[in-house]
Amino acid sequence: MGNYPVFLLAYFLGAIPFAYLAGLSKHIDVRKHGSGNIGTTNAFRLLGPKLGIAVLCGDALKGALAAGLSYHFFGPWGGIAGGLLAMAGHSWNPFFRFQPSGKGVAAGLGIIAVLMPRVTLAALAVFLILVLATRYVSLGSAAAALTVAVSVLVLKMPLAYRVFGVVAASVVLIRHRTNFQRILQGTEHKIGKRKR
Repeated sequence: MGNYPVFLLAYFLGAIPFAYLAGLSKHIDVRKHGSGNIGTTNAFRLLGPKLGIAVLCGDALKGALAAGLSYHFFGPWGGIAGGLLAMAGHSWNPFFRFQPSGKGVAAGLGIIAVLMPRVTLAALAVFLILVLATRYVSLGSAAAALTVAVSVLVLKMPLAYRVFGVVAASVVLIRHRTNFQRILQGTEHKIGKRKR
């Protein structure tokens, strides 16, 4: 089997539900409140900034570990495969019957931080500007994902990274389609408003 089990590890690293585990410390099942997602944004909304930051770090770290380990054994294509598997494990979690859960943005941040740091800086800048301007985390996340896709093409990065940029951005945009509908309807939650 060689080193191929690292991809299975990448998937299950991505599936570690940090938001759900953090919620248990406050006796809150994050799947039953807010957006129902086991992702970073819902953790901030329901659990407050301290636990929200902890979840952000955990979700980013699992993406970084999955991509970094896979890259170590298989190079750029391996790193991308491991990163996408981590995003899949997070977004369709095997511990919760593969129901759509988190949207993979924080895990994606960890992945690009390890594999393409220049792109990470651009994506973070776009995210922060849009969130500060609109207070919509979903809009900032979608724009950051698009920034990754555009950046890897403009910078003419290796093909593996270009594939990741397009695929990951597509997944993030598709997973946020209901958020876009709520933004148009004026019902999307804005950062700074806690909601149970």
